Amino acid sequence: MSNSTSSSESLDVLKPKEVYVGDETDSEVSSRSSGSSEDEIERDRPNFECPPEYWHIQKLMKYLKTGNQTATVVALCCLKDHDLSIEVNQYAIQDMGGLEVLINLLETEDIKPIKIGALSILSELSQSEKLGKAIVNLGAVPQLVKNLVDPAGDVQILIGETIHYLAKLKKARKDLRHWGGIPLLVDQLDVSEKLLQTPKNELNVIDMEKVMIAEAAAKGLWSASKSKKNMMVMMKAGSVSLLAKLIGSVHMDVVKAAMGTLSQCVVEPGFQLAVQTEGMVKNIVKHLLNENDIELKTHCCSTIFQCGEDPITRMMVREAGGLDILVKIVSDTNNREIKALMAAATGAIWKTAKSPENVERYDTLRAVEILIKLLDVDEDECVLANVVGALWEFVKSQKNRDTVRRAGGIPSMINLLNYTYRPLLENLAMVLKECAEDEDSMVLIEDNDGVRLIWSLLKNPSKKVQANAAWCLVPCIKNAQDSGEMVRSFVGGLELIVRLLESDDIDVLSCVCAAIAEIATDIENLAVISDHGVVHKLVDLVHTENERLRQYLALAIGRCCAWGMNCKYFGRFGAITPLVSFIAEGNPDVQRCTAMALHALSENQFNCITMHESGVVKFLLKAVGSTDHILQEAAAGCLANIRKLALEAETKHLIRKKAVESDEDL
Repeated sequence: MSNSTSSSESLDVLKPKEVYVGDETDSEVSSRSSGSSEDEIERDRPNFECPPEYWHIQKLMKYLKTGNQTATVVALCCLKDHDLSIEVNQYAIQDMGGLEVLINLLETEDIKPIKIGALSILSELSQSEKLGKAIVNLGAVPQLVKNLVDPAGDVQILIGETIHYLAKLKKARKDLRHWGGIPLLVDQLDVSEKLLQTPKNELNVIDMEKVMIAEAAAKGLWSASKSKKNMMVMMKAGSVSLLAKLIGSVHMDVVKAAMGTLSQCVVEPGFQLAVQTEGMVKNIVKHLLNENDIELKTHCCSTIFQCGEDPITRMMVREAGGLDILVKIVSDTNNREIKALMAAATGAIWKTAKSPENVERYDTLRAVEILIKLLDVDEDECVLANVVGALWEFVKSQKNRDTVRRAGGIPSMINLLNYTYRPLLENLAMVLKECAEDEDSMVLIEDNDGVRLIWSLLKNPSKKVQANAAWCLVPCIKNAQDSGEMVRSFVGGLELIVRLLESDDIDVLSCVCAAIAEIATDIENLAVISDHGVVHKLVDLVHTENERLRQYLALAIGRCCAWGMNCKYFGRFGAITPLVSFIAEGNPDVQRCTAMALHALSENQFNCITMHESGVVKFLLKAVGSTDHILQEAAAGCLANIRKLALEAETKHLIRKKAVESDEDL
């Protein structure tokens, strides 16, 4: 555009471009068309009297549409003087078609003031969710990507910040990937180590601009990384090593943007591995000490939380002193109102507590007592779920079970069973399962009606909650003072757990079989579940290939043989031959439980015949020589029953033969 450009030529330049809608086969859902977005803005628009600023902005928009280069620059400067965060001013631009004009101004060549002015206004308007949708639907992202190669540093900075706001929308993230914007943003992260380690007041203007470009690009990637597909593109573009370098910078704005990006990307295994291989852990722990930036600390805790499944990363966090800082964060009463930080910090403690060495350090820091206090003072479900998850790791040692019991943690956790948040319920079932292994703790669980509440979780629609609840019931039933009577007191409880044998989830089936094996130790309860068809349902599962299910299924079958005709029915319904295949497998736990089941089933003569025909003897003979005494005794008992039947048959055969010979002699 030049000073001599006519009005008609200006209007031709400013014609709106075709909007790219996107490929609907992508996993991300495309936003609605620009027309629908405008209709939505119009529909949600509040009623207001137009102030003088509204009309003034509309006049400026007319100059943008019809003015020459100078008028355009002046109009853009005047627009910047208005507070564009005010809705009325935003509508003034929207009503005059100003968004299309501003986007088209990005196509101007060699006119830096116009491009910068348009970008600065679009950056402010993009902070509005409604206008952001309209801007994206008008095709702004392809224009922004096209201008990322502009050599002007201030243009690149503004584009990065604008993408940061727009990419919070799914369609913008998809457009950014489609038009190749992610590799360009990754390239802008590449700043020399020297500049990243030099304080701002010591940098010249050019070097400071390079640092700001990297910060803006990191912000753009921060929003873009909400898409898993974008994460993979970022990784292929080489973002990992660049983010690692930025995290070690002395410029906290750069660090914050890089950590924000990393905290979202570490859900991918590749990024998790990079955290340890690129040496990021030390810097992440260092930033946990930043008292002035809560958001940065939250990102650091969240990153440790996501990466904490890896034992090497957990070790690196401990060696860097991160465990002490995490405990300090959650024990600081000033942080209790900052739920995002508390959730991330408690989550980080949970994951790092998976290492026994870390648990020892946490014990020194009295972390268990601090976490138990949070059960009563914090009402945030996310925080509570992570606290309970951490306690689950701690109570795997007897010392910490005693600590939890003395500190009043068991009643507090039982009270939380009334919540509906699924991750919390999953963790509660597991921590109470560990506590139930301790007899003194089990008394408290019973006294606080914990078993009934755990049993009620079997009705939860979540398969994971059902499985964990059933698994928790195993030690509860085993260690209860009068488990038989307690179980019978739950109205409909036995019918419920038998019905869960119809589940299509392997974990649920495995845990329910383990629970049924404990229930069946009481003969009255075994009679009840037999009436509810437990034999048929167990037999239906014998063709499974899952080792864990095989183990507890065999255990349940063996225990259920103790009632009435169950032993005979198992044989009649076809459970014997599949069980023989179980004992042929190499898993010692499966072999042990299967041998016990076969021993119980061998009390029936017809079952012994089926076992012998199925070729079980050679496996039992091998098992008799095992160092596992339970397996050895069960195999020997089964062989004894088979041999006893064989001897009886042989004796009868001899008697019959002698009788025939006597008749012939006569």
